[in-house]
Amino acid sequence: MLFAGKKALVTGAASGIGRATAIRFAAEGASLTIGDRNLAGLEETAAMIAAASGTAPVVQAYDATDYASCRALVDTAAREGLDIVCNIAGLLKWGRSETFAAEDFDLLMHVNATSVFVICQAAMPHLLKSKGNIVNTASTAALQGQPYNAAYSASKHAVAAITKGLAIEYAAAGVRINAICPGHVITPMTENTPPPEGVDWALMMRNAPKLLDGSCAPEDIAEMFAFLASDKARKITGSLFTVDGGQLAG
Repeated sequence: MLFAGKKALVTGAASGIGRATAIRFAAEGASLTIGDRNLAGLEETAAMIAAASGTAPVVQAYDATDYASCRALVDTAAREGLDIVCNIAGLLKWGRSETFAAEDFDLLMHVNATSVFVICQAAMPHLLKSKGNIVNTASTAALQGQPYNAAYSASKHAVAAITKGLAIEYAAAGVRINAICPGHVITPMTENTPPPEGVDWALMMRNAPKLLDGSCAPEDIAEMFAFLASDKARKITGSLFTVDGGQLAG
């Protein structure tokens, strides 16, 4: 098992990529703490894990806009030590840039970027002890401009910068930090957040996956989380990995 004896925190675990990653890590022997604002979804994930692996994760609801809540989640996860942090919680909101509310821009930055930094910061003392690692969730939007998506793109560019900056700062101390850049993943978040009306679909389709059936399932991304968090990736830090069905290939 990849994570036997390891203690891991997975955020955004109530659905989508976070749920798939939590289930994957539990199957590989990790002792889990799972967090999300959606407590009912977290409890569903915990029940799925218990049914599949016979283990019960620690469940804690938290608010990514409340930094004390983020720190409290880390405190819970690290009560008996902490080896791995998977920052997956996030928010998506599309809109034409000329009418996109500044308040929504701030919200995306808080949830997608600042809370990631706060969780990394709170986890670092524990990871320094365990020589652990962090895997963040960026996006193909962190690597390429996307229409109607400036705020989300800005937040994910920030995640990429946080990842690389922390990786350099803590590499010599034995802590690895990487990020995954998913393309289109079929999740409740993406399915329930359609683009605004009247979009230029020619512009939109420039960012379409190239592979046949190129859209990803959450489990496809969970596989990359498992690899990067494991000792198989022990020489990898400060890297951004695309899992996008060829979306950024050209």
